[in-house]
Amino acid sequence: MASKYAGKSGSFAAQIQAFAAQAQEAIDATLREIVIEIGSSVIMMSPVGNPEIWAANVAHRQKNTQAADDYDYKVAIRNTLINLDDSNFTKAGKLRKGVKYAKPLSKTERDQNFNVNGLVAGKDYVGGRFRGNWMFSIGAPDDSIADEVDPSGAKSMARIRDGAIEFQAGQTAYITNSLPYAIPLEFGHSTQAPSGMVRITVARFQQIVLEAIRNNQV
Repeated sequence: MASKYAGKSGSFAAQIQAFAAQAQEAIDATLREIVIEIGSSVIMMSPVGNPEIWAANVAHRQKNTQAADDYDYKVAIRNTLINLDDSNFTKAGKLRKGVKYAKPLSKTERDQNFNVNGLVAGKDYVGGRFRGNWMFSIGAPDDSIADEVDPSGAKSMARIRDGAIEFQAGQTAYITNSLPYAIPLEFGHSTQAPSGMVRITVARFQQIVLEAIRNNQV
């Protein structure tokens, strides 16, 4: 009997070891997905400077638009007065020679003559520096600052995806933004993110974790 079963094993060790390895891979993949989703959330909610909505420019355009509207109002009054005076018309109902209606401003004239879309600040400004300064690191925060702008967030996302590849269970990952105006932006300084970025992402954290677990379950 002994020779018949020589070399056989009744142990589950190999299967358990394989499952443990698979489970560890799933845990690491889950953590990486969580990190990437958190990074994507804060990056895409990060305000991108837009001179069009700066208070000084909004006030400037409102003032100029009002001036253009006032001009058109006077044109309308002038034309109404012409219509109310029968002496301005021939018996056939046509305007007499020398009498002309005033023309309201065209879209081009409103822009060129009254600068209704003009800027008084930030004419050469390109936004995206804050969105481009999200850093990823393992073990300790990365407090470096990038000078480049990244309005789409693609460069910041690439940093996080590339860094997350090396991230494993038991390590500590950091997603940071060290620009001096990061805290004011987090607490409502920009109308683009009145409730911040980090706080909203933290509120979604459990949802992010559960979804990552479902996506990587063994």
